[in-house]
Amino acid sequence: MPAKEYQCEVKSFKMITPTVFELGFDTSEPVEFEAGQFFSIVIPGAGPKGRDLRRAYSIASPPEKRPIELCVKLVEGGPGTNFLIKLRPGDRFRAFASYGDFTYEPKEGRAACFIATGTGIAPFRSMVFSKKFQETLPTQSFCLLGVREEEEVIYTDEFTSVPGLKWVAAVSKPSHQGTWKGFKGRVTDWLRAQGSDFPWSTTEFYLCGNGAMIDETKALLAERGVDKASIHQEIYYKTPKDSAASKNTEAAPQH
Repeated sequence: MPAKEYQCEVKSFKMITPTVFELGFDTSEPVEFEAGQFFSIVIPGAGPKGRDLRRAYSIASPPEKRPIELCVKLVEGGPGTNFLIKLRPGDRFRAFASYGDFTYEPKEGRAACFIATGTGIAPFRSMVFSKKFQETLPTQSFCLLGVREEEEVIYTDEFTSVPGLKWVAAVSKPSHQGTWKGFKGRVTDWLRAQGSDFPWSTTEFYLCGNGAMIDETKALLAERGVDKASIHQEIYYKTPKDSAASKNTEAAPQH
C-alpha cells in the first residue's frame, strides 16, 4: 500500500536508558505496517528558512500492538530526536507511513540471526514479537545487541522471555568492569568466536544499526561462506567519510 499521512497522538513517553527513550502513540485512523518498517515523522520548522523536515524511525512494536512504539536515541543537535523527546501524552505530531523493505520473511528449514547496534534493535523487537514470527518460527533464533556501555542495553527481559531465542548483549566498554557479567566485546567478536557448529549456511542474517558494524559483519559472514542472498541489512548511519554511501535520511531510519 502507498504511504499516506497520519495525525498521531502521544500516549506514553519514558526514558529507558540515559540516552534512549520510548515513545508510544496512536494514529488518527488505522495504519497497517509490516514488522521492520518505519514511519517518516514531520519535524515542524526545523529545516532551512523554517521549512519542515522529515526524519525516519523504525517501529519498535509488532504490527498487532497498539499504541505503536518507537525506540529513539537522543542525538545531540539532531532536530528529529530533540523534537520527539519533548513530546508528552496528549501532544500531537504528523507522520507518513509505512515505508521500508527490511522485513522478516520466514523461510522453511532456516534459522534467523538478528544483529543490532544500539536502537537498531527496534525493528527486531517488532519482528520477534510479531504474529508472523511467532506462527512461523525459524529452526533456531539468535538476537545480538551491541552497545558501548552496559547502561545502554535495552529489552533484555523481553528477548530473554522468548522460548528458543538466544539473546546476547555485547558490551564493548563496560563502565564497571567487575560488575558486567555478560559478553565483553562487540557483536562481531561474539560471532567470530562461533565455530563450525553454528548454522552459518542455514541461517538468514538480519543486520541493523551502525554501518561499520554491518560492513564488518558482512565480511565475516563471507569468510564463513554465507550466501549474500541470506544477508539483509538496514543501515542507520555511517561515519562522515562514508556518508555518501549512506541512505538518504528520508529513505531509512536515522536516530
